[in-house]
Amino acid sequence: MSQVRLYSLWSVLLVSIIALVGIIFLWLKAEKFKKILIYFVSFSAGALFGDTFIHLLPEAFESWFSIQTSLYILGGIIFWLITEKVIHRNHCHMPITKNHVHPFAIMNLVGDFVHNIIDGLIIWASYIVSIPVGIATTLAVMLHEIPQEIGDFGVLIHGWFSKKKALLLNFLTALSAIIGVIIALLLHSYLGDINSFLIPFAAGSFIYIAGSDLIPELHKENKIWQAITQIIIFLLGIGIMMTLLLLE
Repeated sequence: MSQVRLYSLWSVLLVSIIALVGIIFLWLKAEKFKKILIYFVSFSAGALFGDTFIHLLPEAFESWFSIQTSLYILGGIIFWLITEKVIHRNHCHMPITKNHVHPFAIMNLVGDFVHNIIDGLIIWASYIVSIPVGIATTLAVMLHEIPQEIGDFGVLIHGWFSKKKALLLNFLTALSAIIGVIIALLLHSYLGDINSFLIPFAAGSFIYIAGSDLIPELHKENKIWQAITQIIIFLLGIGIMMTLLLLE
C-alpha cells in the first residue's frame, strides 16, 4: 500500500505540473499553435481510448463483472455530461471589462477543480490494480491534460484574469488531484475495496472525454493529409497503451 501511495502522489504531482507547462505553447503564433495542439488532441484521444479498452475495462470485467459494472461505466459518462452542462449553462456573454471577471471563467475553475479530484481518484485506483496500469492511466491523464490546461489558461485570460493570476489559479486547481488521492485513501480505509466502482467509473469518464470533447475537435480539420496524420497519431496513442502491457 505504501508503494501505491508513493506512485500515486508522484503521478498527481506530475499531472499538476502540466498546468504550468501549457503556458509555453501560448508564445507560439496562433496558426502554428493550432496545428500543434490538434495533434496533442489526437494523441490524447488515442491514449484515453487505449487505456480504457486495453487496461481499465478488461480489468473491471475480469475481476467483478456484473450489471453494476456497466452502470458504473454509464455513471462516469453521465457525471461528465452533467458537469459540462452546468459549466456551459453558466457561460457569460457580457462584454469583457477590467472590473468584470466572467462567471464562465469561475465555472471553468470549479469544473477543473472537480475534474482533477476525479483524476486523483482514478490514478490511485489504477495503481491499486497494478503499477503498469497506474502508469498507463497516469500517462493517459497527462496527455489529456496538455490540451485541456492550455485551453483552460486561454479561458481564464478571456475571462479577464491576468496571465500571472490565470497561471497560478490553473496550477492550484491542478493540485486538487492530490485531494483525490487523499479521498481515495480515506474511502479505502473505511469502505475497503472501492475499485469495483472507481475503475469502471474511470473507464466511463475517459470514454466521454475522448468521444465527446476530443474526437469532435479532430473533425474541424478537413484537409486529407491532416486527417491521415491525425489518424496515425491517434493510433500511436493506442499503440503506447498496448506497449505498456509488456510491463505487466
